[in-house]
Amino acid sequence: MDPSGRWALVTGAAKRVGRCIALALGGLGTNVVVHYRSSAGAARETADALAALGVSATCVQADLGNASAVRRLAAAAENATDGAGIAILVNSASNYLRTSWEDLGESDWDMSLDVNAKAPFLLAHVLGRGMQKRGEGSIVNIVDWAADRPYRNYLPYCVSKAALICLTKALATELAPAVRVNAVAPGPVLLPEHFTDGQREAVRKATPLQRIGTPEDVARAVTFLIAEAEFSTGTILHVDGGRAIV
Repeated sequence: MDPSGRWALVTGAAKRVGRCIALALGGLGTNVVVHYRSSAGAARETADALAALGVSATCVQADLGNASAVRRLAAAAENATDGAGIAILVNSASNYLRTSWEDLGESDWDMSLDVNAKAPFLLAHVLGRGMQKRGEGSIVNIVDWAADRPYRNYLPYCVSKAALICLTKALATELAPAVRVNAVAPGPVLLPEHFTDGQREAVRKATPLQRIGTPEDVARAVTFLIAEAEFSTGTILHVDGGRAIV
């Protein structure tokens, strides 16, 4: 797919990895619907940065933990395209809830699964069918290498990302041949702010490529799957510096 002139919805595009993905798409000439939950100012800054690249951008607020709000987001994104329709969906938004086994409750489970797995499904269910009718589209889900190697104190998060991997493969089957559905699985990218220098160094040393990843690494993988990987669907592309193999 040539993304130039198309419309994309990028969830969680106000900050961090989502913002970087939105700007990478903008650099390819893609118009972007910038989704945010509470960071209205940061979303506006992303939209302004996209406008500076010469593409159109609009901001839409939605709580991805609310199914009705997710459906409204899908409708608002479609309406923002002036009839062209959303051709690209990047499910980047995620919550990352740290909860010990002893304190883990049902609400933690629901919050993780609703935002990290159910919302991408709902968006793909609505927007993917539109892509099918128009004969072309691309969906990229941001998953996590921890879905294959879960770590302690993040049980619902790891399970939700494993569900999103399965959803990626199931959607690739359901939406073929018109729509390609792939995923990017980042590893150590943007480590938690509370990490000490010693913890960061330990992560670096445990990574075969001997560095911490960047949002740009993830964004390049996303744009590759959208713009270049024309014979790939149901693929999970690891961007983890080799952590999955050690």
